[in-house]
Amino acid sequence: MKLKYLIPCFIAAIALFASCSDDNDPTYLDEVRLSSSYVALPQNGGSQSIDITAKDSWTIDASTVPEWLSVSPASGSAGQSNITFNVGATESGRNCELLLECAGKTQRINVMQYAEEKDPVILTVAEAVALIKSGNAPGSAVYVKGIVCRIQEISPKKPDGSGYGNATYFLSDDGTFGDGNWLEVYRGKWFNGADYAPGDEFSVGDEMVIKGVLIDYNGTPETNQGTAEVISLTKSLIKCDSTYVAGELSNELPLEGGELTAYITCSGNGVTVEIPDNAKDWLSVKAVSPKTVTFYARPNEGGDRNTSVTFKTTDGKKDYSCETTIVQKGAVVACTVADFIAAAVGDTQYRIQGVITSLYASDKQGKSFTIADHTGSVLIYRAEGFLESGAKVGDVVTVVGKRADFKGTPQMGAGCILETIDYAVESISIADFRNKTDDKEKYYLISGTIENATEPNTKNDVTEYGNFNLTDASGSVYVYGVLKGWGGAKGQFGELNLTWGDKLTIIAYKTTYKGLVEAVGVYLSSEKQ
Repeated sequence: MKLKYLIPCFIAAIALFASCSDDNDPTYLDEVRLSSSYVALPQNGGSQSIDITAKDSWTIDASTVPEWLSVSPASGSAGQSNITFNVGATESGRNCELLLECAGKTQRINVMQYAEEKDPVILTVAEAVALIKSGNAPGSAVYVKGIVCRIQEISPKKPDGSGYGNATYFLSDDGTFGDGNWLEVYRGKWFNGADYAPGDEFSVGDEMVIKGVLIDYNGTPETNQGTAEVISLTKSLIKCDSTYVAGELSNELPLEGGELTAYITCSGNGVTVEIPDNAKDWLSVKAVSPKTVTFYARPNEGGDRNTSVTFKTTDGKKDYSCETTIVQKGAVVACTVADFIAAAVGDTQYRIQGVITSLYASDKQGKSFTIADHTGSVLIYRAEGFLESGAKVGDVVTVVGKRADFKGTPQMGAGCILETIDYAVESISIADFRNKTDDKEKYYLISGTIENATEPNTKNDVTEYGNFNLTDASGSVYVYGVLKGWGGAKGQFGELNLTWGDKLTIIAYKTTYKGLVEAVGVYLSSEKQ
């Protein structure tokens, strides 16, 4: 591959260098004669001189002299003179046409600095990543060669205007997607920087040379958004066309396990299959033929799991590969918030029950909120079904989703669901709460000040169980025990470090003991006084 820096039609340009404004005859003018009407300067810079014989004073029009060229002298008197042209180094060819005026006539001088054809420096992916990590990546575009090891998205620009016209994918030197061995091409463009159009496709296993600006984005080695373009593309000799499970087009195996068949197109010599070591305990190869590979998955007793299997072939000189992802559904793992936060980011599905403590105002879709139980709190990001459910702060809900992370902060990632509203909590005054029917399955949100209880059959305790009066403008109610959080144990109220006079909001059910109205509650929020 060559970079074409040579100025087009170089030879033809030389033939036209000697000309004048009066006619097309490339002969000398009587008023002024030059030893050469063209000047060719080297790529690395330097100078060259020509002789001038003039019958009158002469001047080079300053407006025709570009910034990259210096001319000395730029004017002179009748007789013989010498003009020197000087330039610095350049990476690409450039030229200009100077106008020399003498005795009412114009002599044209063509100046050209050329750049010879040269092969670009093409980095391996490892070299590109090392350059990024060193902090010495240039601000200009560089060339990188690698094998597509993962495709996040190809979004062609469609005739109706939809689509972004770019692609995000990953390159590695060996075609595998492992720890620290890849470069992300972020929202790159197609050949010559054009938008991707329908039909512009590539696959995992294809070899690419791209040109783009290298950056470190929060620890991710990648090309700066929109700067990368495809320079060359070599299709792999092997491709996974499709995968089927139980006769249906799918890459997802059921919880019970079973077989998945991958259909292969191969133009090389034979097919080999590689399963990552961390998936060999549940996935194996059952049969291999020239066009198909059949896998067998064992029953899954844990959460969702997936792996990328690699198909390889060779033409005798070079190895080629492609990948496909196999997924197996798993049981949804019920856990506390703390256990969820401690889990690894991945595809396992978790189920959490807790109280909605706040809405996430930064989510313009209005689907995000914070959920808390007795072990902690976590952000639930864009839960499907949340808006339709009418769920609100104080409600006890169950959510299902995957462990995700945003800039180091754990969250339940996009695509999670609000599975159920377990208790729709009504916000009421304490007076209204006292008038409700006793029901341990109906929760209410009440707020007030922590005060001493004085009624019979009451006791005061803010250091262990949380027994006291809760008072608002409408009245008071005796609170008999407050859990530190949803699902928590009794006797932990003291860990909240609340005392007399503090403001407290709880969700509670109403009960009556020996004529005493009681609220048995769960902590939601507080305000120290």
